Amino acid sequence: ADSGLDAGAGLSDAGFDAGADAGTPGDAGGPTPLSVLVFTKTDGFRHPSIEDGLTALTEIAADRGWSIENTEDAERFTADGLAGTDVLVFLSTTGTLFDNDAQRAALESWVRGGGGWVGIHAAADAEYDWPWYRELVGAWFQSHPSVQEATLLVEDREHPTTSHLDSTWVRTDEWYDFRSNPRPNVAVLITIDESTYDGRPGGVDHPMAWVREIDGGRSFYTALGHTRASYGEAEFRQMIAAAIRWAGREL
Repeated sequence: ADSGLDAGAGLSDAGFDAGADAGTPGDAGGPTPLSVLVFTKTDGFRHPSIEDGLTALTEIAADRGWSIENTEDAERFTADGLAGTDVLVFLSTTGTLFDNDAQRAALESWVRGGGGWVGIHAAADAEYDWPWYRELVGAWFQSHPSVQEATLLVEDREHPTTSHLDSTWVRTDEWYDFRSNPRPNVAVLITIDESTYDGRPGGVDHPMAWVREIDGGRSFYTALGHTRASYGEAEFRQMIAAAIRWAGREL
């Protein structure tokens, strides 16, 4: 069932400039606050960090004056159910997310209509029988080694989702391998230096975050975000906040 998130709850997003370009909701001439729907349905492994992610997103929304709602109900995916939503966030969704082709068609139509999609971590571990979903995400999950520290390489420091980061970013997470390299179809933002962690089966070009324009909509995906601690990291939170703004065409 749908549940409204209290966008006024929690602490402010440390390190996140809530005021920049945000405007004040209701101000004459100011931007219309984004409407964000967070989808957290799981049909496979359920990440404990989903709750931390919801808390972080609620705080980010409060800083921005956005409206935000959480659902795990696939029946929400109809033309009417998605009407008025600017950005969909798939937060570590897993497995088969939709009950029928009509729900899948509603998501596809919404994206074609200019909707913005943000996928976090296990959003790539879903809907393996739906080729368009792979196009939306960019790649499907394959495997991962144990959680460990590694060095990320910020390939694009001009994109608004990564412009706050240094050229290297050392952090601890669960580092996904993918069934295919998304690079031919996406704009890669971040890769990982495979020499800095154990368990990678091979290869050197290993994207970890990317964006693409798809069928009139915008898609952002990051493999980061397995750990509960991720959602307390200022750099990670700022990336997700900027991703929502970019997908919602504020940036």
